[in-house]
Amino acid sequence: MKRFTPLLLSVSFSLMMWLGWTPKPFFFLLFIGFTPIIFLEEYFSTPNQRTRIYLLYSYLAFLIWNIATTWWTGNASFLGGVAAVVFNSTLMIFPVWFFHSVKFRFGKMSGYLALIAAWLSFEFLHMRWELTWPWLTLGNGMASYPAMLQWYEFTGHLGGSVWILLLNILFYEAFIQVRTREKKLRQAITPFLITLIIPVLISLLIFLTYKEKGKPVEVVVVQPNIDPWNEKFQTPTKTQLDKFLRLSEEQLDSNTEYLVWPETAFNGDVWVDEFEISPHVRRLEEFVARFPKLKLVTGVDSYKEYPDEEHATVTVRYEPQQNIWYDVFNTALQIDNEQAIQYYHKSKLVPGAERMPYPGVFKLLEPLAINLGGISGSLGIQDEREVFLNIDSTIGIAPVICYESVYGEYVSRYIRKGASLIFIVTNDGWWKNTAGHKQHLHYASLRAIETRRDIARSANTGISCFIDQRGIIHQRQNWWTEASIKSVLYANDRKTFYTRFGDYIGRIACAISAILFLLILYRKIFRRKHDLV
Repeated sequence: MKRFTPLLLSVSFSLMMWLGWTPKPFFFLLFIGFTPIIFLEEYFSTPNQRTRIYLLYSYLAFLIWNIATTWWTGNASFLGGVAAVVFNSTLMIFPVWFFHSVKFRFGKMSGYLALIAAWLSFEFLHMRWELTWPWLTLGNGMASYPAMLQWYEFTGHLGGSVWILLLNILFYEAFIQVRTREKKLRQAITPFLITLIIPVLISLLIFLTYKEKGKPVEVVVVQPNIDPWNEKFQTPTKTQLDKFLRLSEEQLDSNTEYLVWPETAFNGDVWVDEFEISPHVRRLEEFVARFPKLKLVTGVDSYKEYPDEEHATVTVRYEPQQNIWYDVFNTALQIDNEQAIQYYHKSKLVPGAERMPYPGVFKLLEPLAINLGGISGSLGIQDEREVFLNIDSTIGIAPVICYESVYGEYVSRYIRKGASLIFIVTNDGWWKNTAGHKQHLHYASLRAIETRRDIARSANTGISCFIDQRGIIHQRQNWWTEASIKSVLYANDRKTFYTRFGDYIGRIACAISAILFLLILYRKIFRRKHDLV
C-alpha cells in the first residue's frame, strides 16, 4: 500500500481542489486541498533528495486539477485547451520545486515562506505576459462566496491566495503535531482555526454594514442568446440588430442612461476613424437619438487600415485583392447623442484564440490561431485603458471586454483613470453550457469587491446580470435564454486601497522569492569555494 501513497496524494490534491473550486459548493476543501503537495514533499525528503520523482507526482496532481477544472476550454479549441492545461500544469511545478529546494537548504519554516512567495510570484507574473492564463489563481476559487471575501478591497484576489496557502500549511502542521503526539488536537488546530475565522468575521462585518455609494444611474442590459458557432456569423447583421433593438425597447424609457450590449454584438464594415459612416453605426445613432439621456455601450469587430507594412503593427494582415494592410480589433464602442463615438480595443487577449503569443516572434505560426469571432489570426491591441465618459465627465465607464475581467489590477487601472462603473461585455457561448461561463461570472464579483464598483454584465448567451459593490449578483439570467433587464446602479468615485496600490502582494512575493533564490546561489557558491580550500 505504501508504494501507492504518492499516487493517492496526487489524486487527493486534484479531487479536493476541483471540488473546492467555484461554482461547486465545497469551497472549504481549498483550505486543506493543498496539503497533499506538502505531504508529497515530506515523503520524498530523503538523504537522496528524490526531487525528480517529487516533481513528477506534483505535476500529475496539477495536471489532473487543471483538466478537471478547465477542461471546457477544449470546447473552443481542442488543441488550445490541451496546450493551456499542459503548459499551466508545467508552470505550477516551479513554485513547488522552489519550496523543495529552500526547505532542503534552510529548513522547514524557510521552505514554507518559499512556497507562499514562489506561488504568489507565479500567479503575479502569469498575469503579465502573453502566455497568460491566470484562471486558477487560488484567490479566485472562493468567488461564489463574496460575503467571505470583503477584505479583497484591501488585498485583491492575491490576498485570497495567501490565505489559502497559509491555511494549508497550518493544517498540515496541526496534523503532524497530533500524529506525532507533539501537541493535543485542540492546541494543534488553534492557529488554523484563528487564521480561518478572523478574516471571515471581518468580512461578514464589512458585508453586513456596507452601503452602496455613488450617484444612481439607470442601466439596461441585453442578452440576445445568439449561438456563436452556428448563428452569429452566418446571420445578416441587420437581422441581429433587429433582435437587439427589440429586446432593448422592452426595458428602455426616458430615464435610462446606459444600454449595454455584449462582446462583438455586431460586425461588418466598421473601420476605426470612420465609425460614423458605417450603416450599422448610423442606425444605432438614430436609435439612441430617440432617448435623450441614453448612451449605448456595445462590442463590435472593427478594422484599421495602414498605408503600408512599414507603418503597421506586428499583428497586421494583408489583403492582396484590395492591396491593403489592416488590423482587426475586438472593440467596445460608446454611442451617445452629444459626443463623438468613444472606443476601446480589447488588450488582454486569449492566447492562441485571439492572439498568437509574441506575434513579432511567432508570426509564421499565426495560421494556427483558431477562428473565434468570425475572424482568424492575431487581433490588434490597445496599450492603454480607455474610460468612456459622459458629457460632463461625472460618470466614467470601464469597458471591460470578456477575458479582461479575470485580471484584478488591470481592471483597477480603469478606476484610477476615472471609471465609476464597470460594464463587462462578453461572449461565453464558445465554452457551451459548462462550468466555464459560471466561473467567469463569479470572478466578476471579485472585481466589484476589489474596486467597490457596481457592474453591468452583458453576455451573448449567459450569464447577464448586475453585480453590486459587495459582489452580490442580481437578476442573473439563465443560460441559453434571450432577455433584457434593468436596474439602478451607483456610480462610485471612491478608490479602495487595492485600487490605489494594485497587486502589491505579488510584488512583495517576487522580492522575497528573489532574495531566497540569491541565498541558494550564495550557499552553492560558498560550498563550492569551501570544497576547493
